[in-house]
Amino acid sequence: MRRSGFVAVVAIAIFIAMSGVVGLGQGAGSAASSAQAPAVQQTAAAGSAANAGTTVLLWPEGAPGALGTADEDKPSITVYLPAANPTRTAVVIAPGGGYVHLASGYEGVDVAAWLNAHGVAAFVLKYRLGPKYHNPIELGDAQRAIRTVRARAAEYGVAADHIGMWGFSAGGHLTATAGTQFDAGNAAAADAVERESSRPDFLVLAYPVITMKEPYVHTGSKLYLLGNTPTQAEVDAMSAELHVTAQTPPVFLFATTDDRTVPVMNSVMFYEALVKAGVPAEMHLFQHGGHGSGLAPANPQLSVWPELLIKWMRERGYAGAQ
Repeated sequence: MRRSGFVAVVAIAIFIAMSGVVGLGQGAGSAASSAQAPAVQQTAAAGSAANAGTTVLLWPEGAPGALGTADEDKPSITVYLPAANPTRTAVVIAPGGGYVHLASGYEGVDVAAWLNAHGVAAFVLKYRLGPKYHNPIELGDAQRAIRTVRARAAEYGVAADHIGMWGFSAGGHLTATAGTQFDAGNAAAADAVERESSRPDFLVLAYPVITMKEPYVHTGSKLYLLGNTPTQAEVDAMSAELHVTAQTPPVFLFATTDDRTVPVMNSVMFYEALVKAGVPAEMHLFQHGGHGSGLAPANPQLSVWPELLIKWMRERGYAGAQ
């Protein structure tokens, strides 16, 4: 039977989530939705993380490319460790916000609490943002976060080969980019952190921005990441679907078909690229739910999605038994 692009891939390979998938041509929404508009905030059922969290500067002596010394110029991770971590798994969390603000509550601290409740260490990333900072600063911050957790794995009680990354919306773009553009580290570096690989061992993408290309680009994310007049080469370089290879780590994707902020086709095109490259991938598309749901504890249409995720993590040894 002849296959036809991503529609055929999805029809054959996608696991359809509980509320089902509508036609992929529907619900693409307006790619020009403003990235400055705050996402719909939800309060996770998990509540606040069990511990207060310890913030670690990614570059204690000052970040490369810093344009000042304010808090916004100091990328960091805030560490949340569970009472027990049977699989020694860590997850770096990249909140969304269109590369212009960070939804660090419901897409950060609440997610850390959920991971801790499932016996997984969590590290909420504060990365630098536009319009003050543009690519490659954000990717450099994400890579440094992964290297830092890996370099301090013994201290955090995690395994160096069990470090994943979970991103929401524009944070999903940052996560997908970290998972497709990584390096093995610089063995000759004086800084021990820089000797570590920046490759995450698995990715979780929630309603992610993926492409910087029309017609499915989220224009706000593109503006704040790449500036007003990016070249075609810059656009292509930051379109994650173009950089998937067999070395891309396994991926879990979640999105909604009626997302009017980030078109669902971002997830579909990334999933297609993963399948073509032979990368283990699972995608759950819900018909309704819109954008910015976080863990969706109060949304009966979407609240099942974290359970689908923890099942996927358990199957791969990234979370302990229930």
